[in-house]
Amino acid sequence: MRALTNPVLVRAAVVLFCAGFAFMMGLILMRLLRRNIDEDSNASSEASPSLETLPLHLYNTVIQQLKQQKHELQVQTQAEQRRARTTENFSQAVLSNLSSGVLVFGMNGLVKQTNPAAKAILGFASPTGMSAEDVFRGAAVSSGSKANVFADGITDGFVPLAGEIHSVLRDGSSRRQVEADYTTPGGEKRHIAVTVSPVPAVDGTLLGAACLINDLSEFDRIRRQQELHVEVSAEMALALRSSLTTISGYAQQLAKNRDPELAQQLAADIASEAAHLDHRIGGFLMEKRALNGKAAHAGSVKG
Repeated sequence: MRALTNPVLVRAAVVLFCAGFAFMMGLILMRLLRRNIDEDSNASSEASPSLETLPLHLYNTVIQQLKQQKHELQVQTQAEQRRARTTENFSQAVLSNLSSGVLVFGMNGLVKQTNPAAKAILGFASPTGMSAEDVFRGAAVSSGSKANVFADGITDGFVPLAGEIHSVLRDGSSRRQVEADYTTPGGEKRHIAVTVSPVPAVDGTLLGAACLINDLSEFDRIRRQQELHVEVSAEMALALRSSLTTISGYAQQLAKNRDPELAQQLAADIASEAAHLDHRIGGFLMEKRALNGKAAHAGSVKG
């Protein structure tokens, strides 16, 4: 009883009781918190299953989809390759069967592609990799071609054919059509028409220059034959007039003559002169018809 009346002891007892109660409450709260944490952890592991718990058919579905996509990509790639080969083969077939020569120059001024007609016209077995100077070897543009102006604006009477290619490559100028006297490596002289055109890319940048070459030697030969034929025609007209005059003279003598032998001789002379005239006119017409046919063919080649 005396202890209960002591305030110090009472205060100590109250403090001890409070501390014990707080300790017990802390233990209870910690156990409750730990239990909640364990429940949350279990719920999380159940909501996010591991890869091992995924069903097997899901793996198979994913694998099949990947295989299908791979197959579609392979089919698309093969189709693109076939289209590219078809386009390339078509281009090669067109170039190989052109009667006109084709040279394609890269931006470095070297021949990248050619066709058989260009090899035959220029006289090279393979001009690929050669420069314009090596291919045309000093050939000059004919004076009858259109005016050719270089980048510096100077027009010269002597314009090298190789300069036309470099002008297109350097300045990206528009198509240029020229004619030039060309000598093959074997020494054959030819007159060629060359059309130089820029080759632009899809974005407008310049990829190179293409040269279309036609051999005008046959055309020029036929033109000279036609000029000669005009001269022959003039001579033929004079000969025809002379023959007609001769026949007319024989006919007048025959009309006035009464001697049978002389009349027979005059008639024979008229027949001979007429046969000679018919032979000359027939040969002239046949030659003109053949010449016109060759000229039409050469004109189509030039065009």
